[in-house]
Amino acid sequence: MKTVIVTGSTSGIGLGIAEAFASAGHNIVLNGLGSAAEIEATRSRLAGLGAGDVLFHGANMLKPDEIADLVTTAAAKFGSVDVLVANAGIQHVEKIEDFPPEKWDAIIAINLSSAFHLIRAAMPILKEQKWGRIISIASAHGLVASPYKSAYVAAKHGMLGLIKTVALEGAECGITANAICPGYVETPLVTGQIADTAKARDMSEEDVINEVILKAQPTRQFVQVSQIAALAVYLASDQAAQITGAALPMDGGWTAQ
Repeated sequence: MKTVIVTGSTSGIGLGIAEAFASAGHNIVLNGLGSAAEIEATRSRLAGLGAGDVLFHGANMLKPDEIADLVTTAAAKFGSVDVLVANAGIQHVEKIEDFPPEKWDAIIAINLSSAFHLIRAAMPILKEQKWGRIISIASAHGLVASPYKSAYVAAKHGMLGLIKTVALEGAECGITANAICPGYVETPLVTGQIADTAKARDMSEEDVINEVILKAQPTRQFVQVSQIAALAVYLASDQAAQITGAALPMDGGWTAQ
């Protein structure tokens, strides 16, 4: 039984990943936004999926000391920290000349810097136990760019550089670090992007889905949360011990073009 921290895991991709690890029998540390009642309902439901326990920690991904406390609390509760899934993220779509600087700062902080702070806090534990799995939920936008997403694209490209560096630093300590790079996934974040992109491009939301989003993915299908979660569980397994420093696309062929 491993202890798995998943940031941004009260909804969307993060929640799906937490569910998959809980179902596999691991201890889970949830983190994210929501009302106390909603979070407790999610925590309780996940605790019933497998043999592990589930803890919620409300660390603000903008605050490095709270992220460090997330790690130390998990280690104190479960005796170890084994798997980190850096998933927390936000998005804003706008032309670069109109892009609010505060949105740039928040996206870089939450989508990139929070992963650094999480890894930094956990690395001594992982090195001491000579085993660890670090998984970032990056994006196809870590490999290619799209207009109107300057901060998001910059953060996701930066995430791949961080993961490669961490992979090299952990290579002789039984620690792997990899990035999953999904294309468009059916989540509340993408639903918001559809509306924002429609406004930015003066298009209908239906046209954005068909002519912008799914046009980028040759399969013409959204990626499913369960597919990303299954890959994360595999990357955390012993069978994936020689996969490290990789950016793994799951994008319906988008970045193959």
